[in-house]
Amino acid sequence: MLESLAPLGVSALIFGGCCSNVYALEAILKHEPDSGLLITLMQFIIVALSAYPTQSKSGSLLKRPNIPFRKLAASAAMFYAVNMLNNWAFAFDISVPVHIILRSFGSVTTMAAGWIRGKKYSLLQVLSVVVLTVGVIISAWADALMKGKNLDAKITTTTGQSFEMGLMVLLVAQVLSSFMGVYVQDIYADHGKHWDENLFYSHFLSLPMFLPLLPTLRTQFIRLQQSPQFIPPQALSSSIPHWLIKNLPHTPRSVYMLFLNSITQLACITGVNLLGANSSAVTVTIVLNVRKLVSWILSIWMFGNRLSGMMVVGAVLVFGSGALYGWETNIGIKRRERREVAGSKEDGVTMNGTGGREKEL
Repeated sequence: MLESLAPLGVSALIFGGCCSNVYALEAILKHEPDSGLLITLMQFIIVALSAYPTQSKSGSLLKRPNIPFRKLAASAAMFYAVNMLNNWAFAFDISVPVHIILRSFGSVTTMAAGWIRGKKYSLLQVLSVVVLTVGVIISAWADALMKGKNLDAKITTTTGQSFEMGLMVLLVAQVLSSFMGVYVQDIYADHGKHWDENLFYSHFLSLPMFLPLLPTLRTQFIRLQQSPQFIPPQALSSSIPHWLIKNLPHTPRSVYMLFLNSITQLACITGVNLLGANSSAVTVTIVLNVRKLVSWILSIWMFGNRLSGMMVVGAVLVFGSGALYGWETNIGIKRRERREVAGSKEDGVTMNGTGGREKEL
């Protein structure tokens, strides 16, 4: 079962699936920037269908979930809202670099949400999250400069009301995403780590919410069908039988990328749910932030872009703070807890021994 995957397997799902998903997404947006709604719906359908066998039962459509339905519905509503808000932000002329920068504050908002709900974090954990956030911001800013996108110009030339509204939409999405992460952690704590149930119902229960948007979805799909025909890369073509290439359906490239985006999203979200079932919400956010930086580095390597000094600084901050957080969470805190327990036992033995001698005297 997937639950038995080693940490290396979970990392492969997250970094391999999520990074590939980003590239498929970029390929779609290059042809049709206004297709975020269709991409989201396709991802929800694929994930719901793939997760259905884990929740089916012979003789009935669905087996009774271990998690109360009202909590699954609440999680699904938040999940749908977060995805829709993140896509909606692009309608307010928010550039991709600014979008990435604002979403990089997930670790901060997640930690804040956990703190509000009574969770405690060590000073080193807080410091590592702050440094990581700074590193992601520097990396995103460097990425924008390397691509010739002046963020200052973007901010000053965009109409104030539209841009500010986009910022507000992203802020609401980020805060809601953080509370959703903590809420899911509470569900796991109360009812067991049934991440597969949460994965299925968060997507399945969201599907009816797309019904009012069918006209827009149809328009977006028609536009994707107008993209050039899919042609396999030369390196891939050499390994595919000629008869198969010859008989490939004449499907537009963007439609292929739409399916590829959905499949890689399935791998990505499976890895994230596995990680979330065995780690804290902050740890999940940390890993995803590191994954973002890996995507940028791979993009630079694959497309031959120059690695600037700012990008190196950002990489050092992100990977360094991520390692620091991991050490503090898995080693530092546990080591201090063992010392406190050992100290308490020693104090107890001393007090008992002293008391016994006093009685003898």
